Amino acid sequence: MRLTDQEQHWLSGASGKAHKLAMEMLVAAAEIAGAKEFVAVDFAHINSCHYSGQMSLDFAEFLLAEGATLAVPTHTNASLIDCSRPHLRPASTTPVEVAGAERLMQIYEALGCTTMWSCAPYQHADARPGLGQQIIGSESNAVSFFNSVLGARTNKYGDMLDVCGAITGRVPFAGLHTDEGRLASHVVRVDALDDDTLAGPTFHHLLGVIVGRQSGSRVPAISGLETATEDQLKAIAAAAATAGSVDMFHVVGITPEAPTLDDALGGRTAVKETAVTAELLDETNQALSTRPSGKLNAVCIGTPHFSVGEFAELVNYLDGRTCNPDLVVLATTSREVAAEIQLRGWTTTLEASGVQVVLDTCTYYAPRATGVEGLVMTNSAKWAYYAPGILGVDVVFGSLADCVESAIAGEVVR
Repeated sequence: MRLTDQEQHWLSGASGKAHKLAMEMLVAAAEIAGAKEFVAVDFAHINSCHYSGQMSLDFAEFLLAEGATLAVPTHTNASLIDCSRPHLRPASTTPVEVAGAERLMQIYEALGCTTMWSCAPYQHADARPGLGQQIIGSESNAVSFFNSVLGARTNKYGDMLDVCGAITGRVPFAGLHTDEGRLASHVVRVDALDDDTLAGPTFHHLLGVIVGRQSGSRVPAISGLETATEDQLKAIAAAAATAGSVDMFHVVGITPEAPTLDDALGGRTAVKETAVTAELLDETNQALSTRPSGKLNAVCIGTPHFSVGEFAELVNYLDGRTCNPDLVVLATTSREVAAEIQLRGWTTTLEASGVQVVLDTCTYYAPRATGVEGLVMTNSAKWAYYAPGILGVDVVFGSLADCVESAIAGEVVR
């Protein structure tokens, strides 16, 4: 590798053990990726702050003890716990996990991170990179959204490696950081679908699952989708990164690096094409539900974290009605979005309807949140995809309107 004098200085240990370890890890990652040099980054969104066992805590304690400093603005991904609702994952039930998560949150705040605790950082003005900006992303949906929708450049950086990049302000110059790595090689066509299907409330979630399953680790280009909101693109990003390893996708005519299909492909011929049909959508929809009907124990929405616009839809669908008291309704979001809906008076409205607004965490993580058991309904393909394996619950997938009507009835309603 070609290292600058500064990088050699860090690697030698002259700036301390934290910088030395960070450079050692980054050099190893660069060698695996085949990178010959590093590229400077402007900011980071890291998942190392999420408690995943003693190793994650030990690593953070080491950084703090060794006086590590962050070279770039660094924002935190979702935590394991909601500090405002300790009953969600009570310390009495899982003391080790809760104590570890609390300490980890304290450490990363002490290191100088912006304590965002959100898996949708792009909803925040200060964590919204621009076209071509080199950054560090770690959370799967955020990486896909950063690359695809905003045109920023990041690979998916795992725990510990992400904060190493934030400490040095460097990452290996490879993959999606390069022009070549961002070109599509798989075309996903939705041209044959009618307008009603394309406008369906679950369409973008289902499309994301199909893209993920069909693309694997390729960069796909979606052709035939004429319009899409940011929340719809968020749904594609989350589902595609969940069902596959899609860290970037193009939507022809919508996302910034794909004004045309030829631009997305870089003038090359696609190595694979997939035609999305109504039958494939129906098959995907059915696969996201492990049990299609029955009495509900919980409704979980906001994976990734709900935006202000999604809360507006939720309030509209509820229309002042009250959810069935026999089930738990959880809507996860970030502190900043929660502050905005509080100003609009929606928090009081939602609480009166029986909806708990959960901050800082997500509800598909283990250990299970209080009340999330039995049969759970969600409007998130990501939640539906992960929860049966992680939490051991049955899941029914539906639109947000379906989730609201079901929450009111206490059983699955379409």
